Amino acid sequence: PELEGAHLAIIGVKDGRRAIDNAGTGDNFDVIRKYFYQLYPGNWFSKIIDLGDISKGETEEDTYYALQELIVTLVKKNIVPIILGGGQDITYANYRAYDKLEQTVNLTVVDTKFDLGDMDEEISSQSFLSKIVMEKPNNLFNYCNIGYQTYFNSQEEIDLLEKMYFDAYRLGEVSSDVKLVEPVFRDTDIVSIDIGSIRRAEAPANNNAVPNGFYGEAICAIARYAGISDRVSSLGIYEYNHKLDEKDQTAQLIAQMIWYFIEGYNFRIHEYPFGSKTDYKKYIVPVDSTVINFYKSNKSDRWWMEVENADNKNPRHTLIPCTYQDYLRAGNQVIPERWWKTFRKLN
Repeated sequence: PELEGAHLAIIGVKDGRRAIDNAGTGDNFDVIRKYFYQLYPGNWFSKIIDLGDISKGETEEDTYYALQELIVTLVKKNIVPIILGGGQDITYANYRAYDKLEQTVNLTVVDTKFDLGDMDEEISSQSFLSKIVMEKPNNLFNYCNIGYQTYFNSQEEIDLLEKMYFDAYRLGEVSSDVKLVEPVFRDTDIVSIDIGSIRRAEAPANNNAVPNGFYGEAICAIARYAGISDRVSSLGIYEYNHKLDEKDQTAQLIAQMIWYFIEGYNFRIHEYPFGSKTDYKKYIVPVDSTVINFYKSNKSDRWWMEVENADNKNPRHTLIPCTYQDYLRAGNQVIPERWWKTFRKLN
C-alpha cells in the first residue's frame, strides 16, 4: 500500500523463536486482523495501512534488521507502526531502530515482569531489557514498567530500577486508578505490551498467562492513553499464541486494544513538543531550596513540570508531564518523585 498520507501502519512479525515457554507465538495474526476489520471506525481522520507480515529471517537478527529498517522508514514519515509480535524480545529491535533517528528515547513496557534476565545470556523475551539498558550505543533515557507483580520480580531487580531512577508501577496501583499512567505515556516514545500482563481469564492465548493481571477494560484504557500521547511513535503488542486462544477471545481483545490506540491517536492535541507558551498558564512553586515551574494547558487542562538542567543536555526531557496532584503536593512541600528522578538523571 501507498505510504503517502498514512498515519498508522499495522505490521505482523512472525518470529517467536526467542519467546520463552510460548512456542507458537507469532504464527497467526490474520485472526486478530479479522476481528479488527469487523469493528466500526470512530469519527477518525487517520489513514491506516496494513503492511502484512514480516516472515522470520534465517536468523533472529535478520528478522530484527528487517523490522528496524521498516520502523525507521515509517517513523521518518511520521507514520506510527503498530507491531503485532511474536516474542517480546522484538522490543529490542524496535528500540534499536531509533539509533538511526538520533534521539534518546523513553520506553514503557506493560508486563508482569521487568524482563531483565542476565546480560550475558542470549537475548530472549525474558532478558531483552538488560540488553537495552547496558548495550552501546545507549539511547535510553527512561524506562517505565506498568503492571509488575511483586512476587515475579526479585528485590534486587526492584532496587536496581530504583538506583537507575527508572519508574515502575505495580498492578494494584494502576488497577485502582488507571489515570495514574496517563502522564507516563505522554512522556513515552516506544510502548511494548506483553499480553501476559492481562489476566488469563481475559487473555488465555499465552502459555505464560497468570491468574492476576489487567482486566480487558483497563488494558484498552492503557492502549488509548498510549494513542492519545503526542509523543508515542511506535506500539508493539507481543506474545500472542493463537494455538492457545479459546474461541479467539484474546484475538478479539487485541483487536479492541488496537481500536482504542487508534481512537486515542485521533484525539491527539499536538501539545508536544511544547507549543507556544501563551497556550499555558505558568505556576511558580517554591519547594524546599528549589523552585518548580508548573505549566497547565489552556487547551486540555493537562499539566507539566520543568526540571532544572544545568548543562542543557537532553533538552527534550526537561519538561515532563505530571498531574494536578503533583502540583498540589509541591504546594505542600513534597517534591514529586518523577521530578526528582528526572533531575538526578539530567544532572
